[in-house]
Amino acid sequence: MKRTLLKQIVRDRQNKQPVALVTQLDGGAQWLVYPEGSDASAGSQGKKNDDATGLPALLIPEARRSLEADGCRRLDAEGCAYFIQSFNPPLRMLIVGAVHIAQFLAPMAELVGFEVIVVEPREAFAQEGRFPGIQLRRGWPGPVLAELELDARSAVVILSHDPKIDDPALAAALGSSAFYIGALGSTKNHRGRLERLAAMGFDASACARVHGPVGLPIGSRSPAEIAVSIVAQAIQARRGQPE
Repeated sequence: MKRTLLKQIVRDRQNKQPVALVTQLDGGAQWLVYPEGSDASAGSQGKKNDDATGLPALLIPEARRSLEADGCRRLDAEGCAYFIQSFNPPLRMLIVGAVHIAQFLAPMAELVGFEVIVVEPREAFAQEGRFPGIQLRRGWPGPVLAELELDARSAVVILSHDPKIDDPALAAALGSSAFYIGALGSTKNHRGRLERLAAMGFDASACARVHGPVGLPIGSRSPAEIAVSIVAQAIQARRGQPE
């Protein structure tokens, strides 16, 4: 790999910018491909994606699909073999509510590759000793989630079970492209939650994005079991598997 490309990939990873590296296996030429709409450049000479000299045009959407799937793959195009490698920033899980379930969920999510941030406005819950090694943001979820800039690689899990905390967090999540939104509570509580969201102006399709009660229905009872069900459901949503 050319030093210039390696430096660019390192910079992109530091900036949490997704990028795919396309390598021509026969000749060794390489190009960088970014998500559609990105202002970043591509190509071994710093050219834009659509001007990347020598890169077959059909490989650009294929590289972007590999980025979306967090995958690597080999493809043949115009008589040559190519290999696509994805370099994505880590998936993030924003946990709103530093409750007992969150103490199990945070390390489990980290184990499967999420960058975890716990958001909690209540000082009694927002104690670093309860979440060793986990990022803890003290503050109300509305402004904190806005500052964290939720994107398509973000999962939001809302556990406080207090509408004053939950509803602003839900509004922030629904106003983003987060791939997963889950909220703790019974079926009855979830109906009330949906009514409040509707009163806030969210339509049925938006409300349907909220997984409630949160987690896969595996009969979980203990906080640790509930955490397992939440991590599994977030993975299911990320991989696009049917429920």
